[in-house]
Amino acid sequence: MKLVIHTQYYPPEMGAPQARLSELAKYFASRGHKVTVLTAMPNYPQGSIFPGYGGLFCREEQDGVSVIRTLIYPTKSTSMFRRLVSYLSFVVSSLLVGIAVLPKADYLITESPPLFLSISGWLLAKVKGARWILNVSDLWPDSAKYIGMLEERSFSYRMLQKMAHFFYRKAWLVTGQSKEIISEIGHQVPQARLHHLSNGVDPREFHPQKRGEAIRQQYLRNGEAGFIYAGLHGLFQGLEQILLAAEKLKGESVRFLLFGDGPEKEALVKKASDLGLSNVDFYFPLSHRDISSLIASMDVAVAPLKKSIRGAVPSKIYEAMASGVPILLVANGEASEIIHRTGAGVAVAPGDIEGLVLSIRYLLSHAESCKEMGRYGRLAAETLFDRARIAEEFEALLLKEESLTGEG
Repeated sequence: MKLVIHTQYYPPEMGAPQARLSELAKYFASRGHKVTVLTAMPNYPQGSIFPGYGGLFCREEQDGVSVIRTLIYPTKSTSMFRRLVSYLSFVVSSLLVGIAVLPKADYLITESPPLFLSISGWLLAKVKGARWILNVSDLWPDSAKYIGMLEERSFSYRMLQKMAHFFYRKAWLVTGQSKEIISEIGHQVPQARLHHLSNGVDPREFHPQKRGEAIRQQYLRNGEAGFIYAGLHGLFQGLEQILLAAEKLKGESVRFLLFGDGPEKEALVKKASDLGLSNVDFYFPLSHRDISSLIASMDVAVAPLKKSIRGAVPSKIYEAMASGVPILLVANGEASEIIHRTGAGVAVAPGDIEGLVLSIRYLLSHAESCKEMGRYGRLAAETLFDRARIAEEFEALLLKEESLTGEG
């Protein structure tokens, strides 16, 4: 097959979509398919183009995948206007460059969010004669409504909702990373063709055997328990909840390690300083290889969300599962259901700071329960959320369609 993956986010950037899509591309390339990625100049989440990149477009090879990068206006601002300009700059540049240099394709997969990228994805699929697949990893504009960025009755929300419905109908297939996303899209647009393309993890890259005592000694002091968060410091994550819990846990033998970057990081560092939190440390993002060893070496992995966001399942839970580390989830819905069903950790409702503190104290005082959660999580990563198996099922779906088309 000839496959194009159309996404604003891709390595060397770090993050959930970058890891998920690059692993998917690498898998398809390893199976002998011709894979091309159309993406932006790397800039996320720092908000500036990475050294060595720039211009209107460039080409490179990664793991047998042809990567075409195009111009984007980079920003890490929380300003809606600046973010909109950033999104639209890549919509336009990827459309123009894609028309000029993309090869013909059997399938073109567009990653949403940003929802606006569906504009160029739909048009590019038409031009290149490809079946268009819209991969929805976050329900927009609903997610913006859930955290208070958009009012449901506002003109912006209604227009974005109409745009989403239009593209759900136009896509040959709509894939979603969670069952809630698929269910909600099916409810909103019953005629949409849907497939659950779950997020997952490489259980060979994230593994309990990567635990290292030297790493613990580097980051922890005097027998402290390490609670790690590694990911975006953004609007949806609600990391201030961790700071509020840390304030109530001053003097207790626990340290919170926050690795990553994003538009909220500066405010979070200031808040931690204002609260006098000596038990919270901030660090720059690390590579997947380094972060896998860190997660395995800590006692608990933290995965928070700011609000109850329908369809949102933090990718961090899969990495923690594979690492054999218990999970402290701050979320409701499908993410909470996964934690309870697998026995891989404990879940607290967003905004429940007292419940969060009690859960932290429970994890600190129940070492055997934590070990059991780690074992259950590892089992779930191997049997339910192995990214290679998920990609294999997706490949089989597309190959079946190719076979049916060929027979016709």
